[in-house]
Amino acid sequence: MTALTCAVTVSAGSAGSGTAARSPVQDLVSPRTVPGAAQLSQDAHGVRFHTAGVADVRTGRPIRPTDRFRVGSITKTVIATVTLQLAAERKLDLDDPVSTHLPAATAALLPCPGDSDSDSRDPGCRITVRQLLTHTSGLFSYTDDRAFFHRFFGPGFTAHRFQTHKPDALVRTALSHPPHAAPGERYRYSNTDYLLLGMVIRQVTGHSYATEAHRRVIAPLRLTGTSFPGTRAGLPSPHGRAYTATGATPGATTGTTTGNSRTADATYLNPSSAGAAGELVSTLPDLNRLFGALLRGTLLPAPELRQMRDTTDSYGRYGMGLFPVRLPCHRTLWGHNGEISGSYVQTLGTTDGRHLVSYRVNSDAPVDAAAERALLTAEFCPKA
Repeated sequence: MTALTCAVTVSAGSAGSGTAARSPVQDLVSPRTVPGAAQLSQDAHGVRFHTAGVADVRTGRPIRPTDRFRVGSITKTVIATVTLQLAAERKLDLDDPVSTHLPAATAALLPCPGDSDSDSRDPGCRITVRQLLTHTSGLFSYTDDRAFFHRFFGPGFTAHRFQTHKPDALVRTALSHPPHAAPGERYRYSNTDYLLLGMVIRQVTGHSYATEAHRRVIAPLRLTGTSFPGTRAGLPSPHGRAYTATGATPGATTGTTTGNSRTADATYLNPSSAGAAGELVSTLPDLNRLFGALLRGTLLPAPELRQMRDTTDSYGRYGMGLFPVRLPCHRTLWGHNGEISGSYVQTLGTTDGRHLVSYRVNSDAPVDAAAERALLTAEFCPKA
């Protein structure tokens, strides 16, 4: 964390001086779908910032290190951290049925309402807090509902982008579909799981997940660029623009679609459609600070941090708000990624939290997987 106070080495991919070494972040940019990309790396040698493309296609403004942007599912890392802190404080147990930590009206929406442990009842009543954290609840993800996705993340985005969503309504959307599996049977990523964890935090503490996260994580780490916007459509300053490919409508007056672009402006939106599963706003320096502190054990006692990195239930794919990334040089990184309309980001670090990288693009268009692998390999795998 102290390395963030050091001087930052900046390399602009569009600088044209020819003196700076080419950064892999440049390969994340696509002329028609991804206007800009940025990478912030941090290790014992200091902090390095690389950028390519632009933050705003109209003005040509570059991406800056302190720009705010939406981080999508990296929100889950914060929600998991708060939940595990509550477990460490004995305010809940990870193997508690989640129905015992939900408002009665929400618990009644689950496949098996009430607090009975009888195996004769629907297995939904046996969903535990642990299974929500590890995405093994079996619950359908509300964002996979075709009508919902079409309206809020697909072609209907422009018309519905400012609509407010209540968590219980999103849960109801999820539960209109049958579960994918019985609780604990298999891993399947579900935004519904973390939506429910946000409600658990409120029920256990008496405060919203945003309030608890600010008190327990954001304020102690001095993450001055990080916030939960709730239903606010705008981004705090400074910020660039965000561009959507899935929500682009050619010729739309609210977008920035041009003859050479397949994107529309998605800077302003109501993030309540993501809620506890993905509403957070942050910066690249804040993300490095967050994950560095988490991986080093600043935010959680050792037993809870071990559980956070335990991928047994998901057969190696996901822990609790963290997942492993294994590189060709046999190094394993820990972190999370996030996507929401107009933004994609990933933060990863070594197990000890001393070497970190956060990188992002200002678009929701698919990022080239080979370019991501090349960026991570260049950052974490020493050259022979």
